Amino acid sequence: MSRWIAALPLVVLALLAALFAGYGLHHNPQVVPEALVGKQAPDVSLPSLDDGTLTSVREAAREGPILVNFFASWCGPCEIEHPVLMQLRASHVRIIGVAYKDAPENTKAFLTRLGDPFMERLVDRDGRAGIDFGVSGVPETYLVMPDGKVAAKYTNLNARDAQALTARMLTGR
Repeated sequence: MSRWIAALPLVVLALLAALFAGYGLHHNPQVVPEALVGKQAPDVSLPSLDDGTLTSVREAAREGPILVNFFASWCGPCEIEHPVLMQLRASHVRIIGVAYKDAPENTKAFLTRLGDPFMERLVDRDGRAGIDFGVSGVPETYLVMPDGKVAAKYTNLNARDAQALTARMLTGR
């Protein structure tokens, strides 16, 4: 009996390993949770990177569709996505950038080095706004319509996404 008790932790460990391996082999990494799509955007107000004044993300969308892009200077994929954001800005797409868990001086250096595609630059130092939006990792971008609803969520925007977003934002649908 004592041998079974001694072996029990190894049996539990083996079962957990099999469970995680089974999940990993059958989990599609391309699936992006879209819990907010079709629902109201969180009513969050964040400080401006420039002067600290609070800006409501939902209020900013009342003037027309906006993209809310969560990014960080320490994020490699954010740097890869950045030219797409610059292309969107050149197409007059309104983008609010939210510096997610990033030091303001690093965010400013990042935007100085790569260019600034944002109409507003907001700071989410502690990540609470990201939690409210359901951010699972940066970069993530949300299309917020004038009625305050989230119409779409994108992870790692690419040129094809940018074309679809531009058309969608210009038509307002």
